[in-house]
Amino acid sequence: MDDIYYLVLAGGVGAAKFIEGLANVIDPALLKIVINTGDDIELYGLQICPDIDIITYTLAGLVDKEKGWGFQDETFNCLKSLEQFYDFKWFNLGDRDLATHIYRTDLFKKGFSKAEITMRIAEKMGIKSHLIPMTNESVQTIITTDSEEMHFEEFFIKYKSRPRILDIKFQGIDKAKPVKDVLDYIEHAERVIICPSNPVVSIGTILTIPGIRKTLKGIKQKVIAISPIIEGTTIKGPADKMMKYLGLEVSCVGVAHYYRDIISHFIIDNKDCALKPIIKERDINAYCFDTLMISKEKKKELANFVVNLEI
Repeated sequence: MDDIYYLVLAGGVGAAKFIEGLANVIDPALLKIVINTGDDIELYGLQICPDIDIITYTLAGLVDKEKGWGFQDETFNCLKSLEQFYDFKWFNLGDRDLATHIYRTDLFKKGFSKAEITMRIAEKMGIKSHLIPMTNESVQTIITTDSEEMHFEEFFIKYKSRPRILDIKFQGIDKAKPVKDVLDYIEHAERVIICPSNPVVSIGTILTIPGIRKTLKGIKQKVIAISPIIEGTTIKGPADKMMKYLGLEVSCVGVAHYYRDIISHFIIDNKDCALKPIIKERDINAYCFDTLMISKEKKKELANFVVNLEI
């Protein structure tokens, strides 16, 4: 593998924003993006891959920029019609989004793997980057709360992350394997970048796939992570609740501690710069930058900083 490329671990809206910046400062064809599939869920008989789709639509320039997911100018006619048959209203699926899921499900039933399907969809949307699901096997993030056990998407969307977390498990992880060549891709990448994603259920799920954490440990000197926490607050999603469940401090220091065995470089927000010495105590190089990606320019600036970081 003589070609230079960047290996990215990703999941969720924060990752998609950062990847949009990356694709605007380097050739998108140089990106190999390993994406969390623990959020994958079957609804209406359709195979839905939320994290894959967010990143796919973002790279295709089609994502709803206000929401960070789904298509821009989406319509919901099919969903309205489905409501007369299903007592189920918490998961919004737009008409164009449904077309993706129908195509994916059709290929799945014909025997194609998740990796093959993901590549086909990306190619049809004109994406040059190599999008790779973390595994071809079914893995589902299951949250146990005070009242019941539920899929992560139900916890996040239906219940707005409000219930108390008693347990988090990755159902099916015991049978999961990394997609072909992913371990080699990690080992030979110019650098590995961990996006500002939920460390527990976006990146953590990927790290649980056999071989991935071990491979990262072996090349940690070229692994860079970006904190999704600024001044003790998550930008989006329930990362704070999940970090508390694991006994982690909800701060960039807590994220650094979680990644301590697989990274050598950690980017924190300028507002957290006073915490650099604490991170350094964990043998991790810390760098301060504006990590709040509120515009396309800010996404590009952060991506450019990461790509050109001297490591």
